[in-house]
Amino acid sequence: MTARRRQLAVSEVLALPAMTTVPQAAAACGLSRETGYELARNDAFPIPVIKLGARTLRCRRADLLAFLGLEDSDAAGAASLAASSEHITAPASQQIGPRS
Repeated sequence: MTARRRQLAVSEVLALPAMTTVPQAAAACGLSRETGYELARNDAFPIPVIKLGARTLRCRRADLLAFLGLEDSDAAGAASLAASSEHITAPASQQIGPRS
């Protein structure tokens, strides 16, 4: 009997860690674990695979999200935070005023 592959939901993909495993990235793409590893071995995985040590393969979540056409919520949050703080012109020490 063959194992059924389960594609990850968008919320599950967005919740993945910054460096995810090949099986998790494969599941996000609708591929089985075995197919993911086979593609990684043949340098044919749809996103870059990073080899860490002798047996550990990882993928960057940012690459996975870009491949799937999803927006990285962490990056979007950081960008909006940076944009919202751009209006500050003076250093914080000058904004507070003299200490008593």
